[in-house]
Amino acid sequence: MKNTKASFVLVQIAVMLAFCVVVLGAFTRLKDAGLGCPDWPTCYGHAIWPNTAEQIAAAQQAFPDSPFEQEKAWPEVVHRYFAGTLGFLIVLIAGYAIKLRSQPDQPFRLPLLLLGLVIAQGLFGMWTVTLKLWPQVVTGHLLGGFATLSLLWLLRLRLINGPWNPPNIPLRYWHALKPWAFIGLLLVICQIFLGGWTSTNYAALACPDLPTCQHHWWPPMDFADGFNFGQEIGPNYLGGQLDGEARIAIHMTHRFGAMIVALYLIFLTVKLKRHAGGSDMKRQANVILGLLLVQLSLGISNVLWSLPLPVAVAHNACGALLLLSLISLNYRLHKSTAPW
Repeated sequence: MKNTKASFVLVQIAVMLAFCVVVLGAFTRLKDAGLGCPDWPTCYGHAIWPNTAEQIAAAQQAFPDSPFEQEKAWPEVVHRYFAGTLGFLIVLIAGYAIKLRSQPDQPFRLPLLLLGLVIAQGLFGMWTVTLKLWPQVVTGHLLGGFATLSLLWLLRLRLINGPWNPPNIPLRYWHALKPWAFIGLLLVICQIFLGGWTSTNYAALACPDLPTCQHHWWPPMDFADGFNFGQEIGPNYLGGQLDGEARIAIHMTHRFGAMIVALYLIFLTVKLKRHAGGSDMKRQANVILGLLLVQLSLGISNVLWSLPLPVAVAHNACGALLLLSLISLNYRLHKSTAPW
């Protein structure tokens, strides 16, 4: 029991740390600091970053094509250390899972899956630097961060391991909601991917106006180039390499996705409230709806105010919270037990 409690505490800490890593990753990316350190795992050959005039001069000589900028180096280093600490915690969580695998309520495969995912994340973090922000790798790294947070959240729910009993409501109503909730989760995941692809291709400012884009309801768009996932690895991708029409195609697809997700989640929360009665499922629906409204407001603000850094980071953070709320909903529906 003592070991189980320790495992749960580790997972709780890891969830909070994973959320910080996602936010720090967004901050680093949006601050154009993804190449703040041109090498990996060191930063200009240092465990932190060059500080003295002599160290900076040596760094400039060692990396003549990457001028040292401290305001870009420190976000990258802080992100690496937070991610490294998270990786260490996940190793401990996997170790506890192996040690306690004989206990019936101890998840075993999920911690091992997390361990494999965090190893892959380390590789993607390295490739982000060595492949000079190649958008496929950066988007994969972003999705890996969200996946790590999601699986840790799911592990937390599994360790709580309590059935949910909606009062005085036939179980068949909740079972009927399962496919609708799962579709909502898939749509949010797809929208997160589109947001990542928009960010890594520097397409967030391709449309500076709302509800039109470049003062057109249907501007010229190049979807073939914008969503060419097989593009070759090019030189430094900082600032992007796509032309305007390709970036507009990416941006507009993200907008269309936001409208689809918004309409669907409103529909889903209405269905939840219709059968929720006075149960806490109504509160779950209100959380999803509230996060959706905040997320839409942040997205609109990003366009109208030309992507201010705090708003853009908050947009990523709120997206993560919305994802976790859908995971909680799906898990609770899966675990629901109530009389007919």
